[in-house]
Amino acid sequence: MRRRLVSLALHAALVIGAVATLVPLAWMVSASVMPTGEASMFPPRFLPTHTTLAHYRDLFDRLNLGRSFLNSALISISATFFCLILTSLAGYAFARLRFAGRDRLFRSLLAGMVIPAQVAMLPLFLLLKAMGLVNTYWGVLIPYLAPIFGIFMVRQYALSVPQDYLDAARVDGASELRIYWSVVLPLCRPILVTLAVFVFMGTWNDFMWPLIELTDDRLYTLPVALANLSGEHAQDTEMMMAGSVLTVLPVLVLFLALQRYYIEGIMMGGVKE
Repeated sequence: MRRRLVSLALHAALVIGAVATLVPLAWMVSASVMPTGEASMFPPRFLPTHTTLAHYRDLFDRLNLGRSFLNSALISISATFFCLILTSLAGYAFARLRFAGRDRLFRSLLAGMVIPAQVAMLPLFLLLKAMGLVNTYWGVLIPYLAPIFGIFMVRQYALSVPQDYLDAARVDGASELRIYWSVVLPLCRPILVTLAVFVFMGTWNDFMWPLIELTDDRLYTLPVALANLSGEHAQDTEMMMAGSVLTVLPVLVLFLALQRYYIEGIMMGGVKE
C-alpha cells in the first residue's frame, strides 16, 4: 500500500511538472494565431476567438524574418556538422591513440571548461577581428567547432569501444583513419547524436555571441533579429509569440525525432577508463 501511494505521489508530481512546463508553450502557440490585441486582454484568453496566420505572414513578408531563419539554419547545421567531425576525431585520439603528452593535454583541456564563456568572448573577438572574420558567418561558427565538453563526451564514450575490434582492424591492415570511420563512428552513434542535439540547440538559441560578432542585419540570426524586432513591436504580443514559435519549433522537432539516441547517449556516456 505504501509503495502504491509513493508511486501515485510521484506520478502526480510528474504530471504537475509537465503541465507547468507545457501550459506556457501551449499559450505561446495559441497567442501566435490570435487576432491583434487579443493576447493583451484582461483577463487573458487561452484560446483565440478565431485563428489567423497574419502574424506569421508579417514576419516573413513585411519584416523579412525568413532571411534570419535561414541564417540560423545555416550556422546551426554547419556548426553541428563540423563539431561532430572535429570532436569525434579528437575524442577518439584521446581515448585510443597513444602519443606523448596525451593525458597532460587532455587535463589542460578539461581545465579550460571552468573558464566562463563570457570571459573568453573579448579575447576571441579581438582575435577574430585581427583575422578579418568579424561580421562573417565563419566568425560566428568558430566558437562552436570544437567545444571541450564535446571532446570530453566523445572521449568517455570511445573508451567503451572494445579494444579487440580496433586490434582486429589493425591486423587486417586498416589505417587509423579507416578504423575511425568504419569502426569507431558507428559504435559512437548514440553519443554523437546526443552531441548533435546539444550543439544544434545551443547554436540555434545563442544570442550573445552573434550579437557581438554580427553588425550587418542581413547576417543576423533569428534570436538577434527577434530581439531587434521586440524593440520596434514591443506592444504586438501576437507577433512576438509567432516569432518565439519559429525559434522553438526546430529544436523541439529535432529533440523529439532524436530523443531515443539522446537518452541512450546520456545514459552511456559516463564510461570511465
